[in-house]
Amino acid sequence: MSRGVDAFSQSYAEARGKFHAAAEAAGLDVEPHLHPMLGRDGEVLAMDIVRDGPTDARAVLLISSGCHGVEGYCGSGVQVDLLNDAAWRAATQRSGVAVLYVHALNPYGFSWWRRTTQENVDLNRNFHDFSRPLPRNAGYDEIAHLLVPAQWPPGPEVQAAVLAFIQQHGMVAWQTAVTAGQHEHPQGLFYGGRNPTWSHQTIRQVLRDHGQRCERLGWIDLHTGLGPNGHGERIFACRNDAQALARTRAWWGGAVTSIYDGSSTSALLTGMMWLAAYEECAQAEYTGMALEYGTVPVAEVLDALRADQWAENHPDAPASQVAAIKRQVRDAFYTDTDAWKQQILAQAHEAARQALVGLAPSR
Repeated sequence: MSRGVDAFSQSYAEARGKFHAAAEAAGLDVEPHLHPMLGRDGEVLAMDIVRDGPTDARAVLLISSGCHGVEGYCGSGVQVDLLNDAAWRAATQRSGVAVLYVHALNPYGFSWWRRTTQENVDLNRNFHDFSRPLPRNAGYDEIAHLLVPAQWPPGPEVQAAVLAFIQQHGMVAWQTAVTAGQHEHPQGLFYGGRNPTWSHQTIRQVLRDHGQRCERLGWIDLHTGLGPNGHGERIFACRNDAQALARTRAWWGGAVTSIYDGSSTSALLTGMMWLAAYEECAQAEYTGMALEYGTVPVAEVLDALRADQWAENHPDAPASQVAAIKRQVRDAFYTDTDAWKQQILAQAHEAARQALVGLAPSR
């Protein structure tokens, strides 16, 4: 078997087991934050934390997986491979940077092959001050009935209406309307919720526990589903701040893209998770990016999510149809080939080592 490929898994339970085993082999403790529900196979669910480095480190690097549930198959493999890499761990110890591995931010979605939490919430649209008015996505309101129609597969009239919207407004407007985040359709896509989810509350606690003593905080959040197959787009994950963007590009290269200037394949989003770093670790200089690995064309990804939401809304759907939809979802976010996994690991290792250089206390 090719180096690193065995770090990846075929189920959440297997991924969690490999993460725990890698931590144990490295002599590191696992801090589990137990989820209130069970997984697809009746297994315990948890957001698991491993810290490799001193509690008083001046610099901390977060490497997180599974913000969008099923995307955790990729991110978990990266985390396990890093923990198994003696050279990488030696480099972190020399640098003085503590590395915080956050495994399965959304363990429910990871286990059940869903992108969302048990609340049907997109975790990366859920970080709002819910005491204030929430942003309104008028574009989504217009097409909500088309995205998750009454029947699946959708009939020709739905397909024609979708095509008409794209022809009138353009593909960018379509992607933005669909994916930016919305709070009016709880049985729809990219729903940001009306309250903080379990995962939202838990990652805030992790940030308070592990990120309030450092001077510098870096964050690599691992994602899949956008861009060319196997390519890891490095997406700026800070506030819209020129200094932060310059620092991010100094760490990770001039190819870092931004949702703020339209250079990213991602639309401009609302309620993003990493905003919590500013609020919970206000003392730290924060620098972050989403490492977004491509799988299949975005239209196929969106169709998989539409089908999955339809199945979620129709619990009486035929079991064979639901099983096919679930496989479609996993395939949309996880290219289960050795070649893809090797591409993922090579880019992740490079990005992690670049973050060490940026965070090193001696800089």
